[in-house]
Amino acid sequence: MLIGPQNSPVERALAANLQAVRAQIAAAAAAAHSSAVSVTLVAVSKGHGAEMVRAAAACGVSDFGESYLQEALPKIQALRDLALTWHFIGRIQANKTRPIAEQFDWVHGVDRLRTAERLSAQRPHYAAPLQVCLQVNIGAESGKAGVEPALAAELAAAVRALPRLQLRGLMCILPAGQSEQDNRRAFCALRLLLLQINARGGTLDTLSMGMSADFRAAILEGATLVRVGTAIFGPRQPARGAQAG
Repeated sequence: MLIGPQNSPVERALAANLQAVRAQIAAAAAAAHSSAVSVTLVAVSKGHGAEMVRAAAACGVSDFGESYLQEALPKIQALRDLALTWHFIGRIQANKTRPIAEQFDWVHGVDRLRTAERLSAQRPHYAAPLQVCLQVNIGAESGKAGVEPALAAELAAAVRALPRLQLRGLMCILPAGQSEQDNRRAFCALRLLLLQINARGGTLDTLSMGMSADFRAAILEGATLVRVGTAIFGPRQPARGAQAG
């Protein structure tokens, strides 16, 4: 574990938070008879400035998640000197796909073929394939983003055929306030869906599930990537003028 120098109380609190989150990841992975190295921690830095990302990077974090393009793009530019992996985890608007395809390494919210086609067409030829997760509305919530579970395998096959994308796995966002039992049931359903898709010829290896309130339950059900913001950075301030991606 890398712990860089902390020059302020805020940076010291950040380092302590990261240490606590990593310990919880390790404990949950051990309880699931797995290893902490099998779980990628994505620090959700939306609502926090580039200086906080730099401080987290000094503590060994390399993966960061952003939801708002207007906020994320200047932050990415300001941190070009660091070897970071950027994940777009917000809702994708059709007119915002080009900068997402150009500036991010991962996209977690693909839930329709047209969005995937635009990302594939707009991914620069010199860049590595864009890593993609399909967002699944695993709880069948009315009006919520995500492909229906019954249609996920069909969408996965279509996305897998696109040239500038690499389909990696499935992603979900659960309703707030559910019990741990309900959360684990939903996470289990997403894991089983991934297995079903792979049984039909898929090669998915990523389950992007779990946030600050429920990442431990997600790891117990097989999460390979957790998206944690508040538990690392503390409460965030709404980004002024920011729009969902």
